[in-house]
Amino acid sequence: MPGMGNPLCAAALLAFVVSSVSVSLLIRSLQLGANKGAFANNGTADEQEFASRRSALLLHQLNERRKEIIPLLSTRGNDKKLLAESRYSPQEQQSFGAMFDYNLWNEITDGSRRMLMDEMDCDSLVGVQTGNVLGSGYTKLVLKVVLPQDQAVALKFVNEQGNDMEKCLEDFKDPRGCHELVAYKLKKEIVLLQRLKHPNIIKLRGHCMEVPGQDGDGGGRVTAILEQGYPVQMIQLLQSPWEERFRVCLGLVRLLHFLARSPLGSVGLLDFQPRQFVMVSGELKLTDLDDASVEEPACGTDGDCVLEFPHRNFTLACSGKGVCQDLNEKRNLYNAYRYFFTYLLPHQAPPGLTHLVDRIMNATGELRADINQTLGAFEQILLLYKSGLHLDNLPPSIIRDYTVMRGMATAGNVEYRCWPSYSQQGCVLAVHSTLEAAAVCSAHSQCTGFSLTGQRTWTGHLLVSFRSGFSHLVPDGRSEVYLRKAKASETSAV
Repeated sequence: MPGMGNPLCAAALLAFVVSSVSVSLLIRSLQLGANKGAFANNGTADEQEFASRRSALLLHQLNERRKEIIPLLSTRGNDKKLLAESRYSPQEQQSFGAMFDYNLWNEITDGSRRMLMDEMDCDSLVGVQTGNVLGSGYTKLVLKVVLPQDQAVALKFVNEQGNDMEKCLEDFKDPRGCHELVAYKLKKEIVLLQRLKHPNIIKLRGHCMEVPGQDGDGGGRVTAILEQGYPVQMIQLLQSPWEERFRVCLGLVRLLHFLARSPLGSVGLLDFQPRQFVMVSGELKLTDLDDASVEEPACGTDGDCVLEFPHRNFTLACSGKGVCQDLNEKRNLYNAYRYFFTYLLPHQAPPGLTHLVDRIMNATGELRADINQTLGAFEQILLLYKSGLHLDNLPPSIIRDYTVMRGMATAGNVEYRCWPSYSQQGCVLAVHSTLEAAAVCSAHSQCTGFSLTGQRTWTGHLLVSFRSGFSHLVPDGRSEVYLRKAKASETSAV
């Protein structure tokens, strides 16, 4: 994929679509006024006036949406330079006003910004196999599909049956204009996905924008092509091992650290909910960015910088520049605490790490720590957990209670269940070493031994299967079996 020399080029086509629709609606509005006599033949003057105002209001809303997207495309400090390079005369600029982004239009129409920066485009969707619905909301619908190359991706597009489209049609009676208005959120999301690259943000594989009008009464369809993820299931996460829950929280903190210092400035997630995230191969990824804000709220005093939550309020400082200092960062962090940390982080944490986990919970729950400090605390826990330094109280002699048989595996197993386990049918846990595995088995009264197959978790921990018995051993060069000596006779009798 070619590199992005100017942030404008990655999203230039997007600006073209948004701007061109605004201009086309402007022309339609002017035509409406020019043909007032023709309307008089079909209805009363009041009806004409109502239709004209309705069209103007829709146009105004479209332009307001466009204004939110344009700042995301340009580099800070370059707006005046771009304006100076515009080919439009001052009179033309004044005539169009906010209706039209002339500098971006020039970037595109001169041919220098036509390059798409994504892997896939509209041609990639030819012959796609429709799959299952992954999610739907007021604005968007997400489908799991398989491309002709057997690549599974998620397609996100406007939900034609959603509440946003229904309400717009009720207010404006304009299918094409409403489709464009509702599609604004998806276009904004595509721009943000192009600008914000991070392992914990869903990967934009490409996007497709069809020419407005080729869908009949509707506007041009907009489709985002994303890597495939699955909605966050909080109940499932609550039942997962602590290491996996910690991974989710760690990924979230790394994401918030990036958003606090992103190329666009501090990004606030105004609609912070678990439903805005998906899971991809065990990693938490942000997938909905349409409600993201890239500006800190303006203020006159500290009283203007109040963060309000259902059970807590926080007052932040109003900076000398007249903006609420670190409000986006603090809002994101507290939402992470109340939606994720509270449920996933403390429960079943390793005893040697509980004091550090409690420290994180207290600091984030009171907003005493910033995102740098919070990330540092998480990385410290990760370092201790991966190195096994939190297990310094394990007696080395405990491994002597076991007989090891390398190159062997158990058969005819009698398994018991434990919680939380990586297997619903048995007791499979992640441990740092065979010494920790021996300690775990010794603490389980029903455990007679455990086996290792070389499988490891994302932290490098060993996945160990604990059993209450087996009938015999079989050769397996990848496995090791450890039997408790005190229960060896019971095991062989099973």
